[in-house]
Amino acid sequence: MLLETKHMIIRDFSTEDVSDLFDILGDEETMKNCEPAYDIKKTEQFLREFCINKSGAVAAVHKGTQKMIGYILFHETAEKVYEIGWIFNKNYWRKGYAYESCYEVMRYAFSELGAYRIFAEAIDKIKSKGLMEKLGMTLEEIQKKQTKDNLGNWADLYIYGVARNNWQID
Repeated sequence: MLLETKHMIIRDFSTEDVSDLFDILGDEETMKNCEPAYDIKKTEQFLREFCINKSGAVAAVHKGTQKMIGYILFHETAEKVYEIGWIFNKNYWRKGYAYESCYEVMRYAFSELGAYRIFAEAIDKIKSKGLMEKLGMTLEEIQKKQTKDNLGNWADLYIYGVARNNWQID
């Protein structure tokens, strides 16, 4: 995958992304609503096995700095059904980069891949919820006490989604 927006380049991961990915996955605050922060070995393994070998995610690179600032989970879970998710470097939060990048991936999925539906899951009902709604997704289900947060507490899982015929494509 190679997509370009005003501020971002979305591309496949490479082994050279390990340091920038560790900046994201190794940060406790960033990983607060995901799982415990990764060490460098776990980051390297995750990058190699999931991001590269399984093509389970794409990298969001800031054009101005050429730094990989975002991890975007993106893979087909069933025929024409894709899951999207995101974790961005906290130094780039609240600047619109996650929205810009994820919107472009969704546009690509619907218009180029013929996706029927895209969904996202989160336990964070503030930031993630806002971005999912801004991306045109609606709440489909709340699974009560479905998963644990990175402190081991049971948390609700919010599932948002949108079908192609309900999504506005520019």
